[in-house]
Amino acid sequence: MKYEWRKQDKNIYLPKAKPEIIDLEPMTYITIQGKGNPNHPLFSELVTALYATSYAIKMMPKKGDIPEGYYDYTVFPLEGFWSLEPGSLAFDKEKLTYKIMLRQPDFITPELFEMAKEKAAKKVAEEHVNQLKLEEITEGLNLQMLHVGSFDNEATSFAKMEAFCEENNLERLSKNHKEIYLSDFKKVAPEKLKTTLRFEIKYK
Repeated sequence: MKYEWRKQDKNIYLPKAKPEIIDLEPMTYITIQGKGNPNHPLFSELVTALYATSYAIKMMPKKGDIPEGYYDYTVFPLEGFWSLEPGSLAFDKEKLTYKIMLRQPDFITPELFEMAKEKAAKKVAEEHVNQLKLEEITEGLNLQMLHVGSFDNEATSFAKMEAFCEENNLERLSKNHKEIYLSDFKKVAPEKLKTTLRFEIKYK
């Protein structure tokens, strides 16, 4: 049976439009880091490198390579950790730093990852492919909620999340946060975008 994250992992990716606590186990991702305004071409180029490598893994059986333990699956949504350069006193998109990523199925191995990078390098900039990493990431205890609307309006949702923390004896650990993109932001109108927002918390 095909593994579909929208069905099997609703609690991870599809929260309601109100704050909720989630405790996340280790998961494996292909990641790449960058900095600057995500509206600049570089961000799209890094996203393309991620997808090219992830689809190379998914399509291996059609190319005659069947990885051990392979099962059909839907490619996971794009995710990203966001922060500001050290010393930034105010929000400025030019000062953003990010690590964007795509989660991988549990049959992924370092060897498969290297094979996929070789295939991806034939389609996208090799310099970006060489920046890709295979990482296990444990996010742990987090607060998350669905944000509907423009990225520029995320502060409204973060305010609700921080108010939830105050009411429930929780502390936000930093201003860094994660975004999971449930809509194709190249095709969907800003006011209709759906994004899961998440940040690390602890109990006071």
